[in-house]
Amino acid sequence: MTAQLLFAESALLPEGWARDVLFEIAEDGNLAAVTPEVGAGKTGSARRLAGPVLPGMPNLHSHAFQRAMAGLTERTGGGEEDSFWSWREVMYRFVGKLRPDQLEAIAAQLYVEMLKAGYTAVGEFHYLHNDPEGKPYPDPAEMSERAVAAATETGIGLTHLPVLYAYGGFGGQPAGSGQRRFLLDLDSYLLLLGNLMARYAGNPQVRIGIAPHSLRAVTPELLSDAVTGLDALDSQAPIHIHIAEQTKEVEDCLAWSGQRPVEWLLDHMPVGPRWCLVHATHMTDAETRHLAESGAVAGLCPTTEANLGDGIFPARDYLRQGGRFGIGSDSHVSISPGEELRWLEYGQRLVHRRRNLLAEGADVSVGATLYRKALAGGAQALGREIGRLAPGARADLLVLDAENPILLGRTGDRLIDAFIFAGNVNPVRDVMVGGRWVVEQGRHEAEESVRARFRTVMDELTAE
Repeated sequence: MTAQLLFAESALLPEGWARDVLFEIAEDGNLAAVTPEVGAGKTGSARRLAGPVLPGMPNLHSHAFQRAMAGLTERTGGGEEDSFWSWREVMYRFVGKLRPDQLEAIAAQLYVEMLKAGYTAVGEFHYLHNDPEGKPYPDPAEMSERAVAAATETGIGLTHLPVLYAYGGFGGQPAGSGQRRFLLDLDSYLLLLGNLMARYAGNPQVRIGIAPHSLRAVTPELLSDAVTGLDALDSQAPIHIHIAEQTKEVEDCLAWSGQRPVEWLLDHMPVGPRWCLVHATHMTDAETRHLAESGAVAGLCPTTEANLGDGIFPARDYLRQGGRFGIGSDSHVSISPGEELRWLEYGQRLVHRRRNLLAEGADVSVGATLYRKALAGGAQALGREIGRLAPGARADLLVLDAENPILLGRTGDRLIDAFIFAGNVNPVRDVMVGGRWVVEQGRHEAEESVRARFRTVMDELTAE
């Protein structure tokens, strides 16, 4: 990759909106310099960008294969009320038959859609390790490698989070047959981590972390040993865990331990800034306060949480206490950073029956507040230098279409308000990731070939 110069008439920098900004991008894909208010005639050979520039949004929580399920679980069940738990059984049946090549094709299609929507990095919470019989592949990292291959082909930045999943319920209950593709013992898990870290050492587009699936799927001893093992490999690597997503999970955790899930985790593990607690939907006031104080990131996925009937995260109270958050598309019923942020705010409006709740102070943009906080929290959770247009960060940026009707007459923070709250029209025109243009004029460079493979896979899955 060669060094590049880009010029934007307006761009969102860490200190706020700036005019006439010159971006210098080094050969390694990092921003070497960002200079606002460049004088006339001093842009040299810089490429003039076609609209306002935003940092690309991190997507901190993804189960890539579930993109192929989107829309397939919206039918009523046969006798019992539909819930997360009935949805999970459908998911187990679906995932039970996926081949490695099918997973790669689905992930590639998903990542193209993410990039076109404005996500420039993804945290892949990856628990599909084994073959359909529950046995390791000849290369135990086969399925992980398929996710990395899809990210590499499409150009999205990746924090790969292999899942540790060993049990079927709190206190070490046996796993069920639908979970056999997920299961690894600690030694196999740490070997997988070590191999992936060695293979992608020095690759600025790939970061490896861990994802103990949930307190249901690991025992306290296993969770502690996994974190200790990770520290021996990379003491700064991110740690993600599902927690307190459903009320039944909270009830089962209370029955097992006498504590609620978030309470238990904060009391028994060194939860801090490298941790991401995904969902954390059901918390007491004390849990909300203590999570905010920990410096960890709440991984929020409002469209999936609504689709699964999870509940509504206590965002207003959490943010008022300085809590950090990022957004993810999780099951991928929607792939839109604007929609995730919109429904984060709308959920609070429905609960509290007031408007503009997640920004403090007078004349403060809700959309821009949410966008900035999701950038910072997402970057922290993914453990990469992203989410800001500043020297040393990756050159991950979006160029908005200044001619898109929802943006006409909008400048500064009002652009972001329009992006999030003015409907479902996607105003992203061009996308750069790590100094590489992957979307130009709304088109991804590989979208036709990726779509053709995805179509084949969907035909196969439908035939089965």
